[in-house]
Amino acid sequence: MLKKRDLQECQSLYNLMVDPAVFPYVRNKSQSYEEYLFTTKQLIVEEEQKTCITRTILNDVGHPIGTIDLYNIVNKTGFLATWIGIPYFGQGYNQRAKEAFFTELFLEHPIDTIYMKVRIQNIRSKKAVEKLPYAKLANEINQQIYQSVNKEQQKYDLYQVDRSDFLACCSVMQYEVAT
Repeated sequence: MLKKRDLQECQSLYNLMVDPAVFPYVRNKSQSYEEYLFTTKQLIVEEEQKTCITRTILNDVGHPIGTIDLYNIVNKTGFLATWIGIPYFGQGYNQRAKEAFFTELFLEHPIDTIYMKVRIQNIRSKKAVEKLPYAKLANEINQQIYQSVNKEQQKYDLYQVDRSDFLACCSVMQYEVAT
């Protein structure tokens, strides 16, 4: 479902990213394949420097279909960026990718809180985040970060996932599956 980023998948990912239904919502927009290749190289270096964690999302047969990143990692927190190509919309990949990534982040890395800023007009992403039982709207509970992501004008809702909430929810889900 997830793998470390490598340059061999860049052409496939670039072709998915430039779709007009996807491109406006991608954090690291690239205007050309060469620029996408360069950006991917930068992300791999940032991961080595521990300021970013980046993964490729794979479909059920192992083909790259999108990316998921934790960026601006500071004080055990970071921001999430995810995109999936349009042929894979509505198939559950987004939620499965987030759950796999959060599991890695909270169990293998020193991350305590993941923030997600979602454009107010991006209804698809808002619905996807609101399906996650461990994510909470943080506009009120974390006003300083909410205001920092909305400097000029309100464009984003802020959500957060805390390690304790995610792990408690996963424990309940595992218990329900086992019984």
